[in-house]
Amino acid sequence: MALRGAACVLLRTAVDVGFINHARGLRSTAVLGHRSPPLGPMPNEDIDCGQLDSLEKYRSYTRYVTAVEEADRKEVWWRTYRKHREEETKEAVKPINIGLPYQRLSRKTEMRERKRLMMENKRNPELERADRLRDFRISLDKVKAEWEKSNGPYHIQRLAEHYGVYKDLFPMAYFVPRVMLRVAYGDNSDAVVHYGNHLTPTQAAQAPQISYEAEENSLWTLLLTSPDEHLMDGEQEYLHWLVGNIPGKAVMSGEEICPYIGPFPAKGTGFHRFIFTLFKQDVPVDFSTEQRPTPCYCLKQRTFRTLDFYRKHQDVITPAGLAFYQSQWDKSVTDTFHQFFNMREPVFEYERPPVYHPPQKKYPQGQPLRYLDRYRNGTEDTYGIY
Repeated sequence: MALRGAACVLLRTAVDVGFINHARGLRSTAVLGHRSPPLGPMPNEDIDCGQLDSLEKYRSYTRYVTAVEEADRKEVWWRTYRKHREEETKEAVKPINIGLPYQRLSRKTEMRERKRLMMENKRNPELERADRLRDFRISLDKVKAEWEKSNGPYHIQRLAEHYGVYKDLFPMAYFVPRVMLRVAYGDNSDAVVHYGNHLTPTQAAQAPQISYEAEENSLWTLLLTSPDEHLMDGEQEYLHWLVGNIPGKAVMSGEEICPYIGPFPAKGTGFHRFIFTLFKQDVPVDFSTEQRPTPCYCLKQRTFRTLDFYRKHQDVITPAGLAFYQSQWDKSVTDTFHQFFNMREPVFEYERPPVYHPPQKKYPQGQPLRYLDRYRNGTEDTYGIY
């Protein structure tokens, strides 16, 4: 009997402990399921829904927009979509500047130089007379030269970003083109390459004239490539021209690593970008591994990637100049594929065959009324209406 009583006491104690633990679990579950209060005032918390007619009316759409803009500028305690996007932008890896170093003048020096120039202009009697008579003329060449020294490189950088030049040639990197690269096609330089203008493959069939400002003892590398032209791999490019170890600005005296070939955008693929990149060399570079035969009419040998080329020589070359144009298919591209590459021309659009009409009958019995319209303006003779 004593043993049975001890067992009952132990069993009752175990049941009580289990119930207590179960009660603790219920209490913790209830705490977790309770919604915590907000960290600050909620929007429209001060509005009484039962008295909406007493609210102030905007009376006009302009006042409503003004109120919305003021509310949008106020700081709130919750995380808005704008804050979420700003945090993502901060966490993203910023592109690296791989261009030439640039030391900008201080603001004080710029203002002093500007004041000096203004005083000189005020003391110039010829400028004063021309301004008074309203026949003052400004040379556009001087304006362009000043633009190239001041804001031009940054404008070209923005255009290159707009056309995706850095994204395709130098992923996660960019450079400010400090050296103005001037490219012109034709004997009279009538087809000038700017920054995204359109040129036909016929205009760019021959090598262009290249000019830029450079010291006599400096070395340069000129590259022409197209990131949109490759027929097999979208990540690869076709190399159109590569000249290395250029002394100063004498491009023709440099080492031609790959001979020039004109654009050949395939039919039906739209506009392609053709990008000139000028690199400044610190020392003479051995380009024997990039050497192509002359002439080079093999697309496999012209397969190229600017990023790999730069990574290989990044210790001794620095991108400094940029110019690019766009081109699309014309009839000269067909001759390029047939004569130079000795291959069928790839076509990426459907060419509809001419409408077939059987030979015209002289006596069209039982034919529709507009039967004769099928044979008007054709190459074969028709019988006409009789």
